[in-house]
Amino acid sequence: MSSPRTSPETGTTVEDLSGPSATTLLRFATAGSVDDGKSTLVGRLLHDSKSVLADQMEAVEHASRSRGAGAPDLALLTDGLRAEREQGITIDVAYRYFATSRRRFILADTPGHVQYTRNMVTGASTAELTVILVDARNGVVEQTRRHAAIAALLRVPHVVLAVNKMDLVDYRESVFAAIAEEFTAYASELGIPEVTAVPISALAGDNVVEPSARMDWYGGPTVLEHLEAVEVGDRAADGSARFPVQMVIRHEGERYYAGQLLTGSLRVGETVTVQPSGRVTTVTALDVLGRAADVVSAGASLSVRLADEIDVGRGDMLTAGPRPPRIAKEVEATVCHVADTPLTVGLRVLLKHTTRTVKAIVESIPSRLTLDDLSQHPHPGRLVANDIGRVRVRTAEPLALDSYADSRRTGSFLLIDPVDGTTLAAGMAGDAFRAAAADPVDADGDGDGWDF
Repeated sequence: MSSPRTSPETGTTVEDLSGPSATTLLRFATAGSVDDGKSTLVGRLLHDSKSVLADQMEAVEHASRSRGAGAPDLALLTDGLRAEREQGITIDVAYRYFATSRRRFILADTPGHVQYTRNMVTGASTAELTVILVDARNGVVEQTRRHAAIAALLRVPHVVLAVNKMDLVDYRESVFAAIAEEFTAYASELGIPEVTAVPISALAGDNVVEPSARMDWYGGPTVLEHLEAVEVGDRAADGSARFPVQMVIRHEGERYYAGQLLTGSLRVGETVTVQPSGRVTTVTALDVLGRAADVVSAGASLSVRLADEIDVGRGDMLTAGPRPPRIAKEVEATVCHVADTPLTVGLRVLLKHTTRTVKAIVESIPSRLTLDDLSQHPHPGRLVANDIGRVRVRTAEPLALDSYADSRRTGSFLLIDPVDGTTLAAGMAGDAFRAAAADPVDADGDGDGWDF
């Protein structure tokens, strides 16, 4: 809880906004192959946790009857697009919000079809937990491995393996054990430290919200019990401060810099560095929703006033703490390619990192990941939709980057088509950076604004 007090310097009321909130929030995503039952699982979670309004349930029952179903099809609670209902598959990421007495949830139900794997990247990019479904009859398939690889690349902290449709294999423990062993071994190769495996039947409700009486050999938590109990520590709050400037506000002759504090904390009187220029100054005031604050932690949207009149604008970043970012004009990264247009060597793109967007060029594509055996296919020349590979990108202006292993927020970026604004790839910066050169933008002198 925040504790207000009066500042002796200004006489105004200030608060400490660095403490934990009263309730915790878990962002999680579901993933799996087509027809593994993701939407049914989500519907079961919402229904059995009593998070469905009466009119929503009536609409689902009506739609189910019109399709000849004898019982309500809970998948219709998430498959909201007309094309999804007609085809019986999930196409777009469906976000749902619900809460129990123990926790609030933001859920992203992602598509299972290989054509829409890129949408899984969108849904899992901010997730703290991923539920990967497997059909008990089919076991671990290629799309299961693809989703596990994406979860590992995105460094989702927690992974749950939900072995669904156990009712169709007579609830046999041996089936569940074999699938859990195979998936856990594959996840270990990917670097996923821990997997929680749960045998379920989303259709019948076994081990989703309530424990199953038909699988007494399983003594672990239900899916919801695990979601409520899993630790969601704000690891970013323990790191160095990263505050990308979103806009400059002028008020009563003072300049304030507004944005969201992505990691760490900021406090009044703290020394900060403006990146990428390297100018050093001091925080003189913090404001959160019109209230002055002494200290603010990661996740808060705020405005910052600085001691010195220096050039700070949108795209700059205020940093503090023991771990400075790396100022780079070249970066090697892992990317998930999400566009129909291939990513090729020499392609000119825009790179968007936090609030900063700069011109860039794809210098090389060293490798593409082969999901079957996790081997690297060297120098593929291009990446197509749903490919995962390594790229080297050179930018026209320097960026203040962290490794994605250190920060999911400041180690990630987007590659964008400069012509039509289409997102081409989601990138995760590695540890291979090259220092920013001192040459100005358009140093080649051809007048096109591209420094190459």
